[in-house]
Amino acid sequence: MSGETFRGAERGVEFPEPPIFERGAPGRRGASLAALDVPEVDAEAHFGELARATPAALPEVSEPEAFRHFVRVSKQNYCIDTQMYPLGSCTMKYNPKINEWAARQPGFTAMHPLTPDHLVQGSLEVMWRVQEILCAVTGLAQCSLQPAAGAQGELTGLMMMKAFHRAQGRAPMKVFVPESAHGTNPASCTLAGLEAVKIPAAKDGLAHPEEVLAAIEREGGDDVCGLMITNPNTVGLFETRLPEIAKLIHDKGGLVYGDGANTNAIMGQARYGDLGVDVVHINLHKTFTTPHGGGGPGAGPICFTDALAPFQPRPVLTKTPEGFVLDHDCPQSVGRMRAYQGNFGMFIRAYCYMREMGADGLRLASALAVLNARYIWSQLKDVYPVASDLDCMHEVVFSDEEIEKATGVKTLDIAKRLLDYGFHAPTVYFPLVVRGALMIEPTETETKQTLDEFVAAMRAIRDEADREPDLVKQAPHLTRMRRLDEALAARKPRLRWHPPES
Repeated sequence: MSGETFRGAERGVEFPEPPIFERGAPGRRGASLAALDVPEVDAEAHFGELARATPAALPEVSEPEAFRHFVRVSKQNYCIDTQMYPLGSCTMKYNPKINEWAARQPGFTAMHPLTPDHLVQGSLEVMWRVQEILCAVTGLAQCSLQPAAGAQGELTGLMMMKAFHRAQGRAPMKVFVPESAHGTNPASCTLAGLEAVKIPAAKDGLAHPEEVLAAIEREGGDDVCGLMITNPNTVGLFETRLPEIAKLIHDKGGLVYGDGANTNAIMGQARYGDLGVDVVHINLHKTFTTPHGGGGPGAGPICFTDALAPFQPRPVLTKTPEGFVLDHDCPQSVGRMRAYQGNFGMFIRAYCYMREMGADGLRLASALAVLNARYIWSQLKDVYPVASDLDCMHEVVFSDEEIEKATGVKTLDIAKRLLDYGFHAPTVYFPLVVRGALMIEPTETETKQTLDEFVAAMRAIRDEADREPDLVKQAPHLTRMRRLDEALAARKPRLRWHPPES
């Protein structure tokens, strides 16, 4: 299987597409506007120094030019609707189109967010039902849909933990974070005004109670706000010692925050509340098939124990004998985390998926996600060294250490060459605890045939690394854009268009 054969079969016709600023002509229009019926304003006189010295130089194009431009640009993009997206950790899971249909119903899309509660009982009931399902999945008592992303869910949970301690007359600052947790965890601690304390990774990739206890004792032993732990973790492993670790933290007066971004691996198999977790966020844009990418919108609801409920974001959605209401009378709340009630369209999409799947379907989805990852592990472990000898869950992490020593080919080269075979690159160089990490997460939606194609591409690249390493090092060769210098782009980004020099 060669990159040329695979890509050549699916590329179709490609059109050169310059920036839209380089199309059109002065005076060309794509719409007919009515004559101006308000007085003209002298912008310079009105705005003074804020007025532009020169016109904005916006493109002047016809409707066909504008439409063709954006259609052509869209065809240059890579998306989950065209091929497998093997990104690990930031799961790219197929979004069922019935979800989109449901979210686009006029009763939802035309609803104003300030509509009185009694006029939007159906929409409030959908949100309440999503909360109830998430509580059932996580094994926790209550839920707030307000956080607009997983990272904001983390921040919200930490703020609630902090408020809980202060209500008890305490102000502990230390949050212990295993090195196998998601990278956003320490950042969320800092943003919440807490101090993240790293627990070094063990050789097996798991967190162990004795290591947590040693870290606590190194920090003095008493200043324990809590623990943040990702389960399954970023090496794709289930934290089997979590109940013991949770008890240790609770005995020190702390609380346990569970990063539930990888819930897709354990729905119906294990519940965070049963493992000792006090608060957890769930990424609807990963586990429950709402769109991921393009900057959002995301949704990172949090579930938590009754003890933390008084501190949740307000308003709180509750069910009363008279109907569903948004309760603003929450004196101990950490306040609003998001305008209105969160990204409502994502709740509709997630609810549609939840009802379509049911409890048995969600349980099966997790089983298949793990099966697919372990299939890739079994097919590639002889050519790409694995990060851990333990059985992986939803994702598998390989290392480039042996390949680089033998051929000089690195993780980035492998990822670039994979583009020539028609696949998006996997997550690279993350988690940081793995040397030259290649993190692959197929999710449950990929078939064995697609996985076999992916495996064949990965094995072919490994063969190329042995036979013709420069071919891999200079990849990609068949994409519209050739190899780019990401480091230069990050250091010297061009954030606006400039006319080409004559």
